[in-house]
Amino acid sequence: MDQGRWEEMQMDCLVNIFSRLGLDDLTAAVPFVCRSWYQASGDPLGLRTLDFRHLDFNPSSPFAERISPQFSFSGFLKLVLARARGASFDLSFPSSVSPSNEDLYLASDECPRLKNLSLSRIKSEDETQFLQSIAKWKDLEVLEMDSKPSILPELVQQIGLNCSKFHGLKLRGSINKEDAAAIVGNLPNLRWLDLSTCRLRREEVIAIVEGCRQLKRLNLRDCVGFEADEEVRRRGSWIKVFEHEGSMIEDECEDFDLEDDDREVSLEEMLMYYDDCYAMWLY
Repeated sequence: MDQGRWEEMQMDCLVNIFSRLGLDDLTAAVPFVCRSWYQASGDPLGLRTLDFRHLDFNPSSPFAERISPQFSFSGFLKLVLARARGASFDLSFPSSVSPSNEDLYLASDECPRLKNLSLSRIKSEDETQFLQSIAKWKDLEVLEMDSKPSILPELVQQIGLNCSKFHGLKLRGSINKEDAAAIVGNLPNLRWLDLSTCRLRREEVIAIVEGCRQLKRLNLRDCVGFEADEEVRRRGSWIKVFEHEGSMIEDECEDFDLEDDDREVSLEEMLMYYDDCYAMWLY
């Protein structure tokens, strides 16, 4: 039986196969096998999904050493986006890296048709550029963030104004009254919302359940600040998948370290303290 050789395989077949590989193999291994593999690995159709989450961007890592002695995430991002030539629909930043202003600007320019975006967090100094990038991603459908940005109300407002196909949001952090109101008021077509492990009160839960009437799935597993009692479950009974297992109310407060032990602690200080503790726990 005559068997074909890998290097003689049709180009579209090679592109299809290589599109299933990780970016490490696609950039640092496959291109160096033969001429046809080099050509196929650089086809934009094979770079529709850019997932950087499982790559080690430490300069001393084996992956970094394979790429370049002057390795950096920003440099690697620029290389991959140049090869993708605007074909990428899915972009996942690594959890160990907060994209810089330059990274966000480049991504918004080079991925005009982006549908799914995942990132760990945005630094405060990069939030303005993030809002500008969101406004350019008209086809954005899903956003996942491991840490809630301080500009969440402004962020969902930009999504509501510019991303008509948006339907999925995942956040981690502390969700307050203003955040819940912004989600309800700006994302009327939201079909799934993942706030598992977040800190939010019963009032915010009810506001979301009552206001986001297009939800098909709501994930509130292991949240702190509310308990899914009979009323909460009844109000959310219309949602096809309503996950709330493990959510609980904080039973007791921890001791506060005060410079003046006799000073009375205000409710605002207590809430700020819990927000800080929760942020530390997330990281």
